[in-house]
Amino acid sequence: MNLILRAATIIDAQSPFHKQTVDLHIENGIFKKIGSNLPNNEKLAEINLENLHVSQGWFDSSVSLGEPGFEDRETIAHGLEVAAKSGFTGIALQPNSFPVIDNQSQIQFVQSKAQHSATQLLPIGALTKESLGKDLAELYDMKKAGAVAFGDYNKNTDNPNLLKIALQYVQDFDGLVIAYSQDNDIKGQGVVNEGVVSTRLGLKGIPALAEEIQVARNLFLLEYTGGKLHIPTISTAESVDLIQVAKAKGLNVTCSVAVHHLVLTDETLDGFDTRYKLTPPLRTETDRKALIAGVLNGTIDMITSDHNPIDIEHKKMEFDLAKNGTIGLESAFGALLTLLPLETVIERLTVGKSIFNIENQTIQEGNKANITFFNPDENWTFTKGNILSKSKNSAFLGTVMHGKVYGIYNQEKLVLQHEQ
Repeated sequence: MNLILRAATIIDAQSPFHKQTVDLHIENGIFKKIGSNLPNNEKLAEINLENLHVSQGWFDSSVSLGEPGFEDRETIAHGLEVAAKSGFTGIALQPNSFPVIDNQSQIQFVQSKAQHSATQLLPIGALTKESLGKDLAELYDMKKAGAVAFGDYNKNTDNPNLLKIALQYVQDFDGLVIAYSQDNDIKGQGVVNEGVVSTRLGLKGIPALAEEIQVARNLFLLEYTGGKLHIPTISTAESVDLIQVAKAKGLNVTCSVAVHHLVLTDETLDGFDTRYKLTPPLRTETDRKALIAGVLNGTIDMITSDHNPIDIEHKKMEFDLAKNGTIGLESAFGALLTLLPLETVIERLTVGKSIFNIENQTIQEGNKANITFFNPDENWTFTKGNILSKSKNSAFLGTVMHGKVYGIYNQEKLVLQHEQ
């Protein structure tokens, strides 16, 4: 689709047009011309939106959808439309479907479901067969088929030798290992963060130590093996410190934090609302502030929605029995802008492409148009009407947001939340 964006303020530190308000003429998916008051001799479609801002397309490093196997939670086609309307031009799909995405044919299957979408689907292959933590999956074959990384979603690799071998093996083809970090023995039967709130509510706690001891172990393994390691969705102050020290040593480690861990704390659990039952659990205000500081000083590389749709039958039940997870694509940007400067938010939502070795082009003439549209100044409250996903398990209902997404342009397709 060819079009002209009118009066768009560019937020792209790598672009010569950064912080300038310009028109953008896009033809055949390429920026043909960028400048002021561009003529429209060909009578192209024009996009005029209030306080329009444009950045490089956002990338989410952790999205679960369900298909295959859990289509009642979310399908790939609909999930990608939700991602597009939430501002994401690329998502890394977690392998936690049924069957688990642990071989070449499963990678090809999910890719085939995403062929006609504006948002690119970039599959994460399971690190171990069926994500059981026993034997390595077919990593090289999945890499050849298009897997961007390897990890078992929200599952710790209990066997340190298996993780060591994986880190060594993937170096032959520049692979990225994802190591979710939570010691299952220390976690035990815990369902929320161990502390004052868990004691007050009578819920079994998960100590911060359960995460930190595994982060430390995994960093020791990385130091021994070399290679590239990504530690997803960290949630404690000590985890931030451990990764900061590892980076200072020169280790090739990156990490992410989920939006909900930056915004919410375990104090929200007072009503026993299972929308706040998450993995890892919501932590304390001290942890939340340390995570925000980690984002601001660059220790935390990426922010993810950690979007995880759960059907009502598995969410609206006794707290101990309910499944963990929240949807987060629709609320990510508006929640982040209540805490962080705009340029920091954009950087943390785009830098993941380089970490996952995905093509990334700045906003300038001759480059491919892969962009997100938004208004950074609108205040609003997130309600059920704002949920686009099939599943409705949002931890952000009732939250005041700052900044609204309009949509995206990517792969020669325009997707807007509301048609003009």
